[in-house]
Amino acid sequence: MTRTKATAVGFIAVLLWALLALFTVGSAPTPPLMLNALCFTIGGTLGVIWAIATGEWRALRKIPFRVYIFGSLSLFGYHALYFSALRLAPAAEAGLIAYLWPLLIVLMSGLLPGEDLRKGHLLGAGLGFFGAALIIGGGGLGFNPAHLPGYGLALACAFTWSTYSILSRRLGDIPTVSVVVFCLATAVLSALLHVALEDTVWPTDTLTWVSVLALGLGPVGLAFYVWDVGVKHGDIQLLGTASYAAPLLSTIVLVLAGFAEPTLHLGAAALLITGGAVLAARASLKSS
Repeated sequence: MTRTKATAVGFIAVLLWALLALFTVGSAPTPPLMLNALCFTIGGTLGVIWAIATGEWRALRKIPFRVYIFGSLSLFGYHALYFSALRLAPAAEAGLIAYLWPLLIVLMSGLLPGEDLRKGHLLGAGLGFFGAALIIGGGGLGFNPAHLPGYGLALACAFTWSTYSILSRRLGDIPTVSVVVFCLATAVLSALLHVALEDTVWPTDTLTWVSVLALGLGPVGLAFYVWDVGVKHGDIQLLGTASYAAPLLSTIVLVLAGFAEPTLHLGAAALLITGGAVLAARASLKSS
C-alpha cells in the first residue's frame, strides 16, 4: 500500500469520528462506560468476522503479548480518562484539552525515524487547534481552578491517544488484525468498570439500539482499524492536522440533524481548520 493510499484510509477514521456526537446523542440514556463496552464488543466482533473471512486471524498468534497489552490499555485508557474528565470538568474545556492529541501527534512525529517535520505542519496543526477551540468552546471558555483534576485527566487523555498513535507507527510490522484484540479487551475492561461505577440502563427503543449499533460499527469500530493503517503506513503529520476536521464535521452533522444551530464561530472554524490542512498538505508535498 502506498503512503498516499494509507493516508486516505486513515482519514476514513476522521470521517467516522465526525458521526460520534450524533450517534452518542441518539444512544442516551445508556451510561458512558456501558456504552463503551457495547460499542467495543460490536467493533471487536466486526473485526473477528473480517479476520476469519480474510484468514488474517492466523497472524494473531505471532504478535507479541506486550503489543496486546499496549494497544488494549491505550484504547481503554483513552476512553476511561475521557469519560472521567468530562465528569470532573465542564465538557467544553475538558474536550478542548483532550483535543490536543492531533497537535501532539504532529509535534511527537518529529521523533520518528524518517519523518520530516516542517514549519507548515506546525502552523497547520496550530490553526486546526484554534479552529477546534472555536467549535468546542463556542467562542468562550472559562477555566476554573476547581476543575483542575478534570483538566489533568483530559491532558492525560490527549497524551494517551497521541502516544498510542506515534508508537503504533513504530510497530509498523504488526498487522492491523491486532486491533481486534484491542477492541475486545477494551470491551471487557469497560464492562468491569461499568459494573463497579455505573447503574445499568439498557437501550429502550429502536433509535437507541440503532445508535449503539452505528457507533460500534463506525466511530468505535471500523475507525480504529483504518486509523491503524493510516498511522503505520501513511503521512502521520498530515493525518494529525486533518484530524481537526472531526469536530468541524461533527458540528456540521449536528446542524444538519437539527441538534445544533449554525453560527459565525462555525464558519470561522471551518476556515481555520481548512487552512491548517492545506498548509500541512503543502508541507508534506515538499518533503516527499
